[in-house]
Amino acid sequence: MAARPKTPRGMRTQDRLLAAAIESFSAKGFHGASTRDIARAAGISPTALYVHHASKEELLFELAYDGHRVALGVVEQALGTGGTVTARLHRVVHDFAVHHAEFHELSRVVNYELAALAVHHRAEVLSLRRRISVLLRELIDEGADSGVFTVLDRRMSVAAIESLIVDIGRWYHDDGLEPALIAAAYADMALRLVGAEQHD
Repeated sequence: MAARPKTPRGMRTQDRLLAAAIESFSAKGFHGASTRDIARAAGISPTALYVHHASKEELLFELAYDGHRVALGVVEQALGTGGTVTARLHRVVHDFAVHHAEFHELSRVVNYELAALAVHHRAEVLSLRRRISVLLRELIDEGADSGVFTVLDRRMSVAAIESLIVDIGRWYHDDGLEPALIAAAYADMALRLVGAEQHD
């Protein structure tokens, strides 16, 4: 078997930078974290940080865009598992909640620091966020139109489910409940919220 190629030095540095930025932004907020803090945590000089990112805002944008892109992928993959509309909603909420718990520091950053992004960067991130909302709305519309869900306000139901899950990033910590337990509870709550029978 051929030897696995080594990761380029630049890529390793970039990974360290992203991890350090997540840690710093999560702990101190975007405005409280300095580029010096991030560079120190990544083990590089402050000057070297600018080799990879033109500004602290661009670093936040990369985290926010990629974070939302991955989150969208989680939802799309869960929807692709098939089954009844009830089973799909349960799976989407479950997997989305697991994702936010397992990557809670990243979730905290990409959901609560968006106001720090430049207008054009924020627009790109919000376009991904809206796509997640659209997929959830389509699922709830399907369930309500078929009589499986009893929903008084479809738009508010989507907002409530999204808010529950996104907020995991704010309060979750590594020595707390297992992500799977949180996800199972949230998925069951989502079904009750839309008036669906509990998923087996």
